[in-house]
Amino acid sequence: MKRALYTTLLLLIFPVLLRAQSTKRSLTHADYDRWQTARAEKLSHDGRWVAFQVDPQEGDGTLHISRDGKPAYRFPRGYQASFTADSRFLIAKLKAPYAATRQAKLKKKKADELPKDSLLVLNLATGVASRFPNVKSYTLGKNGGGWVAILQERNEQQSPPARPIAQKDEADSEGDTTKPAPKAAAPKVAAKKPKGDDLILLSLADGSQQRLRYVTGVQVSDNGRTVFFSRESHSDSLKVGEIPKPGVYAFDTRLARVSVIDTNAKYKLYKGLAVDTSGTRLAWMASADSVGAEVRVFSLFYKNLAPTPVKSGRKAAPAPVVSTLLVDTLSPGLPKGWAVNEYGSPRFSEDGQRLYLTTAPLAQRAIKDTLTPEDEKVKLDIWTWTDRRLQPMQQRRLKEEKERGYLAVVDLATPAAGRAGTLVQLANPDVPSVTATYRRNLRYLLGRSDVPYQVMSSWDPGHADLYLVDARTGAKTKIAADVQADEVRLSPGGQYAFWFDQRDTVWRAWSVVEGKRIDLTRGLPVKFQDEEHDTPDLPASYGAAGWTTGDRYLWIYDRYDLWQLDPTGREKPLNLTGGFGRTNKVRLRRAELDRSDELQNENGINPAETLYLTGFWEQTKQTGILKAPVARAGARPVAELSRSNHRYSGLSKARDASTLTFYRGNFTESVNLFQTDTTLARPVALSRTNPQQDSVRWGNVELVNWTGTNGLKLEGLLYKPEGFDPARKYPMLVYFYERNAETLYDYKAPAPSRSIINIAYCVSNGYLVFVPDIVYTTGQPGPNAYDCVVPGVLSLIDRGFVDRDRIGIQGQSWGGYQTAYIITRTNLFRAAGAGAPVANMTSAYGGIRWETGMSRMFQYEKTQSRIGGTLWEKPMNYLENSPLFTADRIRTPLFMTHNDADGAVPWYQGIELFTALRRLNKPVWMLVYNGEGHNLTQRHNAKDLSIRMYQFFDHYLKDAPIPTWMKDGRTALEKERGEMKY
Repeated sequence: MKRALYTTLLLLIFPVLLRAQSTKRSLTHADYDRWQTARAEKLSHDGRWVAFQVDPQEGDGTLHISRDGKPAYRFPRGYQASFTADSRFLIAKLKAPYAATRQAKLKKKKADELPKDSLLVLNLATGVASRFPNVKSYTLGKNGGGWVAILQERNEQQSPPARPIAQKDEADSEGDTTKPAPKAAAPKVAAKKPKGDDLILLSLADGSQQRLRYVTGVQVSDNGRTVFFSRESHSDSLKVGEIPKPGVYAFDTRLARVSVIDTNAKYKLYKGLAVDTSGTRLAWMASADSVGAEVRVFSLFYKNLAPTPVKSGRKAAPAPVVSTLLVDTLSPGLPKGWAVNEYGSPRFSEDGQRLYLTTAPLAQRAIKDTLTPEDEKVKLDIWTWTDRRLQPMQQRRLKEEKERGYLAVVDLATPAAGRAGTLVQLANPDVPSVTATYRRNLRYLLGRSDVPYQVMSSWDPGHADLYLVDARTGAKTKIAADVQADEVRLSPGGQYAFWFDQRDTVWRAWSVVEGKRIDLTRGLPVKFQDEEHDTPDLPASYGAAGWTTGDRYLWIYDRYDLWQLDPTGREKPLNLTGGFGRTNKVRLRRAELDRSDELQNENGINPAETLYLTGFWEQTKQTGILKAPVARAGARPVAELSRSNHRYSGLSKARDASTLTFYRGNFTESVNLFQTDTTLARPVALSRTNPQQDSVRWGNVELVNWTGTNGLKLEGLLYKPEGFDPARKYPMLVYFYERNAETLYDYKAPAPSRSIINIAYCVSNGYLVFVPDIVYTTGQPGPNAYDCVVPGVLSLIDRGFVDRDRIGIQGQSWGGYQTAYIITRTNLFRAAGAGAPVANMTSAYGGIRWETGMSRMFQYEKTQSRIGGTLWEKPMNYLENSPLFTADRIRTPLFMTHNDADGAVPWYQGIELFTALRRLNKPVWMLVYNGEGHNLTQRHNAKDLSIRMYQFFDHYLKDAPIPTWMKDGRTALEKERGEMKY
């Protein structure tokens, strides 16, 4: 009876399932634009409110606000949301409508004529919303204050009044507030106008406003008590009194009053505004030079708004608040011929006792030849073997070098003669990198210099010397010479410098007090360097979680577990997670739940708190969240809170509550934002992205294993179409880039191709997609790829569902090279796609990576290309691994892309392979997107590539008609006329 009932139910359900599946359709290129991403989540400090964006790939997104895990408000086009520190208001920008902006571009409107963004101010309790048009930016106190500083683009004719905060708006329906304000009749003023925009100071408590015009810069103190702003000089032809004086001003939000800080008529430019956390100390840079001056000299000024009482007769009277010239070209401690660097803004330490700034040598004036016609002037680069950096690298870094500044500090607690503080130059051209600390006023800072090794960095980058720099005197003590290291930092309390020495694979520390080096991990039974490292370069570490409070312990990772190291040596190294990670083959990493404070890494880890961890299970590729409660002694017990067939990411916690958010998704489930608490007991989905996925054919993914011809056990991913039938034969595309098995539970959103196949699109359109891992040895990158990829494909053919005659292969960059190499070794593939491939390692070796200006030598000797020696040391390795030299063996039709502005792989590499195959009369096409780099950045080009790439594969693997562009090409004349062929 039960079996009969079961059979009857199947007969009833099966037709329904078939009909449901038949109503689904395959993805098309038109689907890309509407595919959504949940992102940019923000939590209120009290944990009740969460704001996040759901944005399509193209078009208008939506800002969502939830309350206690339930939807509360939504606003079209909202972004850059922030909650006030008291969790009562939300501030966000509203993008101009996508359609209106696009229409304006079609009409060839100038940038300043395009629709502008607006600002939303939302009272969370009442739902009352206000909007301000033409807004460029907004600022509010990070830790307090009830005012918002809104910078509104100035309309030359008039500044429209802001809408009062008392106005009630429906959250789900809004008018178009992003259009430029209507133009009024132009007032009769001089043609020249001062720079700046309108600053609206908005009180959230009562909606009152103050509008200040011609503002060029704004800063708000962390406590929200002071709004600091600047104005630049204006044309003398303007009427006296019509425009406020240039200078710097402060608005006291408690008194709702603007005060003049400095309006010295000598200065024309003001920038680099800084205000301390208390809102009482101000600093700024000013220059007497005009905007267009070839060389501009800036000085640094300071003002303390909290006057110190002084005796005046019998009664105490407040001393006057006076602006102080802090640093100029004559300042003691500043190198001769140096000045304040205008490109680096000053910044106060947390207690306001230090002011960090950057300085630089005064720029030299350009030599102007006015006696030689332009077409007769010599344009010449001189490459010299003693140059520290190659000429292309110098050119790429030209702006950086012109704007380079060197860290200095003014100790405001130690006045100098006639000055408010003592200037100490910390960095210089010999030690150009010194890291400031803002939370604590440490005696010693950490300096790093690669100057002695800049020449060799063309083929062997990463060398540096390490220094302790005395913040009181600027004196430098070298603590390590010629290190190749990662994680180079100071402990929060400044007692230790620490780093991972990649040569010796040892964690080291330098005791500042004792002046000695400490080897922290030498002799321990596990490796702290990457165990899967497979390039000729030195291995990196697994990283450090940080120091505990008081610089007591350093927490670091091995492959699986978290270790506690005592730099004093009094306690033995402790596996803090008790070997749970290694035993269960799960990679444990400390979860930094509170990401709201940018200075949290300077606080140290509180060892008395429960330790939250993220986990990645190597065998199953699952991820999850775990915790390790505090143990009285020894290792902490580790317990799973959440673990599933998903990818967890973006853990974040409210500052003053247990509210926790995270993102979760996998290949079949679009990534969504979830809210829970630190128990993770009942997560609630806040978003539901991409409901349209239910109406299209999708697929699934599984982990597959095989043995390579090199005898290695290998892993890869196999994506199957929805409704997969193992009795059928499917066409298959093979894509690879080193190792991807760990991405088993990653979501693959349909999107236009920047360079590679889109897995979701391919699977939806009936392809199997195979993504094999590749394991490398030194000197044989091409054979390594063949030994891993081809056996993996053959193992799938043996399972019976792959159509052996309809297999394609595609890769980009390093994957493009390996695709080109593999098809010189086998005719297994009916069609191949190679994006930006290196065809000839001998010519590529000495080339330039134009995006950085670096020589490509290091890549072959040390990193991804894995030859492991110079061209003259291993010439045969370069020849044997180059597809160009065996191009005559290629029988596979090849679809290439290589863009003419590629800054990673020289364009001529693609040309070499294309011209060789063309001469050999092999079917080959190369798409060159003009002005594009290594991967496409312009969306319309990506859409075009997607169409053509799938037309190519569909023609060879699905017998689709050959497209016109493949059959006839596109001539330069047709391009000139704008003819597009598909």
